[in-house]
Amino acid sequence: MLKRTKIVENGLAGLRLWAGIGLALFILLISGTGSYGAVVLPSVIGNNMVLQRSAKVALWGKAKPNVRVVIITSWNKKRYTVQAGRDSTWKALVQTPRAGGPYEVSFNDGQLTTLHNILIGEVWVCSGQSNMEMPMQGFYNQPVLHSNDIIMAAANPEIRLIRYERALSRTPKFDCPSTGWVVSDGPSAKLFSAVGYQFAQMLQEKLKVPVGMIMSTWGGTMIEGWMPTESFSAFPEIKVRPASASDTTAMIKNEPSVLFNAMIQPFVGYGIKGVLWYQGEQNRVNPQIYDRLLTSMVSDWRALWKAGSWPFYYVQIAPYKYVDKLGPANLLREAQLKASHMIPNAGMVVSMDVGAKHFIHPPNKTLISKRLLYWALANDYGFKGIAYASPEFKSMQVDKETAHISFTHSPKGLSSFGQELTAFEMAGADHKFYPAAAKITGKGVDVHCDKVPEPVAVRYGFKDWAEGHLFSSEGLPVGPFRTDEWQNAEK
Repeated sequence: MLKRTKIVENGLAGLRLWAGIGLALFILLISGTGSYGAVVLPSVIGNNMVLQRSAKVALWGKAKPNVRVVIITSWNKKRYTVQAGRDSTWKALVQTPRAGGPYEVSFNDGQLTTLHNILIGEVWVCSGQSNMEMPMQGFYNQPVLHSNDIIMAAANPEIRLIRYERALSRTPKFDCPSTGWVVSDGPSAKLFSAVGYQFAQMLQEKLKVPVGMIMSTWGGTMIEGWMPTESFSAFPEIKVRPASASDTTAMIKNEPSVLFNAMIQPFVGYGIKGVLWYQGEQNRVNPQIYDRLLTSMVSDWRALWKAGSWPFYYVQIAPYKYVDKLGPANLLREAQLKASHMIPNAGMVVSMDVGAKHFIHPPNKTLISKRLLYWALANDYGFKGIAYASPEFKSMQVDKETAHISFTHSPKGLSSFGQELTAFEMAGADHKFYPAAAKITGKGVDVHCDKVPEPVAVRYGFKDWAEGHLFSSEGLPVGPFRTDEWQNAEK
């Protein structure tokens, strides 16, 4: 009798279990047809973000196909309605006010999502390879100058940072792993780009408005990886692997477009003021096309952003005694200089005076950030009287055994600030270069070499490593240059 009772009890328990499961499935089915899951947002759109001030900025995400998404911005209580497409994606443009905050933005597709602690201010992107990636805390055995003092002063709620992790993809991605937007403090600053962070810190101090910085970097990468696939139509010598679901070939970081797809595409269209770029060492293998590659990348990024020609400021690679076989640095720097005249609304920072002979990552990132800031303040924020462009070689006139060199961007002349000018070389018709003496004059520099009685060409700092001590009177360094176009330029 006891055994039969136990069987009955077990049978009733089983029925109750199946009834419970059925009821849960029924409730889930009903809720699935009557409401919607929360919208999915990319990490660049989140709590603590900074939105570009006084602009129409894009907000986007995913929802159920054909569902209406209502967006409300707390600064003006305005309501925006957009419908998700059949592919679940949606995008809206919202108007931002002048700088301020904190604010909130809510998204409702049947389920409410609210983002908090949002500021309105200036947003910049910093990207490139290891000299941009180098964090405030430095690399192992490679320090950043004054890093501890800068990190000590990093607690600033008016600065917000987002750092993307390394990722690769042969197809454009919706999002990329990241830190999300964080409020600047010591722990977040020490892991952030030393160049990008100090630019943000100085910019915020000058403008007294919130500043957001987006970091997307990877050391040892070529520019080809950062370019969208469409960029390579003008470069038949560069082979792009077609994206295919069946392609399981391992990706490498210097494969064309794989960095752009994974690490830039996820925030393309986000409202920004401009871009800071520090890259080039890895492209010493193909300097003959680097100027066109950089020009194409900037043009295509701007086209995808659909926000006009935002400013693009970049850093010429610093002097360093390379031990690898990639190629000479002087030709790459020359290509970077050429690009500065090809790209609209662009500016190049010269770093001839901040190199480190045996460290590819110069410790003095503060000076680089400050020179990038000069470009931004003078060109984009209306600060008058600031010198920002380095002097460039203009012309050479030969008078007997002396070459007279003149320069642009030097209205108050040049100075060595007490240093000896040791980076000049001179050659005659035999193409053999010898160290040359140089003297600053009222109009430029006079160069002379006893071994070259009939000068034909002059070079300054035109090698992998050189100590450059020639500046404008405002302290901006003259970049490396040559007056010739000879084919032995790498020697």
